[in-house]
Amino acid sequence: MKKKILSVCMATMMILGMAACGSSEQPTQQPEQEQTEQQATGEETESTLDYDKIVVGLDDTFAPLGFRDEEGNLVGVDVELMEATSEIMGIPFELQPIDWSMKETELANKNIDMIWNGYTITEERKEKVAFSQPYLNNRQVVVTMADTDINTLADLTDKTVAAQAESSAIDAINSKPEIAQTFKSLGEFETNDQCLMDLEAGRTDAVVADEVIIRYYVSKKGEEKYKILEEDFGKEEYGIGVRKEDTQLLEALNVALDTLKENGTTKEISEKWFGSDIIME
Repeated sequence: MKKKILSVCMATMMILGMAACGSSEQPTQQPEQEQTEQQATGEETESTLDYDKIVVGLDDTFAPLGFRDEEGNLVGVDVELMEATSEIMGIPFELQPIDWSMKETELANKNIDMIWNGYTITEERKEKVAFSQPYLNNRQVVVTMADTDINTLADLTDKTVAAQAESSAIDAINSKPEIAQTFKSLGEFETNDQCLMDLEAGRTDAVVADEVIIRYYVSKKGEEKYKILEEDFGKEEYGIGVRKEDTQLLEALNVALDTLKENGTTKEISEKWFGSDIIME
């Protein structure tokens, strides 16, 4: 009888010992749980990115989004957004001017890590890059000199039209073949500045370009000299392009953009350059 009682006691002690061991291991699981919760809330984003720096490709003639001031410094709406985003992400951004017509090639060849500078989101481009959330609305508008008889898209018949090569303006024009086929010619220039210089020289009758560029250009040159048609070649949205495999970079970029909108930075930058808050929420 004593042996039976002793066996029961020993068994009971073993069970209690195992339970005690189990409870002693629980605290070691807590840091992992906290880490999971931090990842879910977007914390520690920068620690997951393995970049000494992020190279951003841009067109340095794209005022007011990205261009050079009189001292040759890169300035503009997107440039200030880049600087603020870099600070949020905790990684230096290197701004690299590129041939805009080669932007997707530069990205694919890993010469740059982002395409950012009035980069329109299109279905064709989505096949090549992954886009961030949209951050700015735009239209493809037509500008002429004030004294022309061009007032509608139909008036572009037999006219010489210009646009930046490999730009969304070209895509927008081609999306309306019933209009484009009536042009006398469509000239493609390396930059929008060259298009507008050709317009002022009288060699081009009309220029198709991003509204944000045209409005800024006209305001600097004198609004009375130009005419912006009410009809346009379509609305669009700007985004930031990265390589499709760079999913962590894209996620961190979107988190940073949300943060800048929430803390009022995008509003401040927009009002500085446009006079109002036009950055998308």
